[in-house]
Amino acid sequence: MRLSAVPADWYPDPEDARMLRYWDGRQWTPHRLPNSRSAIPAPMAAGSGRGSDVGPARVVPAGGDAGPATLSGGQGEPSVKVPLFGARAAVREQAAEVQRLREELNRLVDVDVASARAERAEVVREIEQLRRRAGEEATRLNRELQALRERVDVVRGVDDLRRWARQERTKLETELAQLRQQVVTTREDAVLQEAGIYEYHHPLEDSVAYRTELARLKDEIKAMARRDGGAIEAATGWTVNGSATEGRKMVREYSKLMLRAYNAEADNLVRGLKPYKIATAKDRLVKVAHTIARLGATMSIRVAPTYHGLRIRELELTADYLETLAKEKEKERAERERLREERKVQEEMRRERERLEKERQHYLNALSALEARSDIEGAERLRAQLSEVDKTIADVDYRAANVRAGYVYVISNIGAFGPDVVKIGLTRRLEPTDRIRELGDASVPFRFDVHALFFSKDAVGIETQMHQLLDEHRVNKVNHRREFFRATPAQARDLLQQLAGELLQFQELPEAIEYHQSQSPDSSGVELESSS
Repeated sequence: MRLSAVPADWYPDPEDARMLRYWDGRQWTPHRLPNSRSAIPAPMAAGSGRGSDVGPARVVPAGGDAGPATLSGGQGEPSVKVPLFGARAAVREQAAEVQRLREELNRLVDVDVASARAERAEVVREIEQLRRRAGEEATRLNRELQALRERVDVVRGVDDLRRWARQERTKLETELAQLRQQVVTTREDAVLQEAGIYEYHHPLEDSVAYRTELARLKDEIKAMARRDGGAIEAATGWTVNGSATEGRKMVREYSKLMLRAYNAEADNLVRGLKPYKIATAKDRLVKVAHTIARLGATMSIRVAPTYHGLRIRELELTADYLETLAKEKEKERAERERLREERKVQEEMRRERERLEKERQHYLNALSALEARSDIEGAERLRAQLSEVDKTIADVDYRAANVRAGYVYVISNIGAFGPDVVKIGLTRRLEPTDRIRELGDASVPFRFDVHALFFSKDAVGIETQMHQLLDEHRVNKVNHRREFFRATPAQARDLLQQLAGELLQFQELPEAIEYHQSQSPDSSGVELESSS
């Protein structure tokens, strides 16, 4: 049996007998090979005085030819027995095996070195990649950090702007609320004044009294506006080039110019004044006075408060006078309308009485003829008719003499005012429908519908009571001559029954023929009856 030689300097690993380990002559190296020769023992040699390292033991082949020779491994190392016969061949085999193992070892070492170098290059390459990636990541993070810082700065700036905007908004809302309150108050005053509810600043008896007071006030204004009348105030110690005289002259000229501008504005406001714009006019005059005081601050020029108060009072008196004059004109207009209506009533009654007198005379003539023919039955019929005519004449005379007698009417116009608005009024006409027809001729798009037409000897009293009961439901709460109320015909009927007793005739639902025809799809082809 022939033994394959173990490579030189390779010995069983003292830590693991299954492995061979390389001994470099001084110490064990980390190089290992599998120990596939289980028959080879792994004896431990005694230390050679080199510290704690344990030197390798020599490998001795088991068995062999007779007459073994011994190969010494050196002092203290075990010997390898070589057969007596064929020793040279065995030595050559051992040498060849050693050479082969050395080549294998060199190859393995080269492989390990190349692998280590490759691994090192790979590691270096990975490190470079990681460094490059780390640099790129750091650059990206720096950019993001810078962007975040910029965003933080922007957000902080936005927050500052928001805080400032909130403060400004609060301030402006407060100012706006104050201005709105002033505007609302001014608008309410203007609306009320325009509607007829005017708050007088200086109540007087009539327009004549206002004219008298205005004339007196204007004389006082003229007296103050004269030179040195105290209408304007200015500095007294002003000098020009050291000259007090020139200084007084300059102040006087500037004062005259400022007063002229103030008076021109005040006169324009008085000429164009509307009663419901009095607050605006007063505010404008106050602003003019403030402007003059600001422009003349160098010379202490300003409008005297007393004079300014007179011009303000002039505006107020003018507004009161114009409002009083307008109300007097409205009263005159209403009175003229009443007189026109009264003349129409009187003329209608005169014509009716003339007609009845003619009819009565006709009956008297016919009665005389029948009595002359001794037609008793015909004469009785004529006497009955004559009695009816006399009664009608008496009624006409009564109504002509009693101005409170007349017809109370309840009418509506759903096309113009809607379904829940009625007009309650009276007429002294002998034919009350003529008056109702006149109301619907030109002022409204459709004719009025009559719900009730009630004659009373005290029509004025019934109308007044109806208006008082429905006062809270007036459409126009300012001008009570407008007799429209937000009420249904049924509500008006109930009130009339309470005041006048049982009604002989009442129509709750309006016909509104023209209105309904106008609402129909084919209304364009409908021929409406003339209202005349």
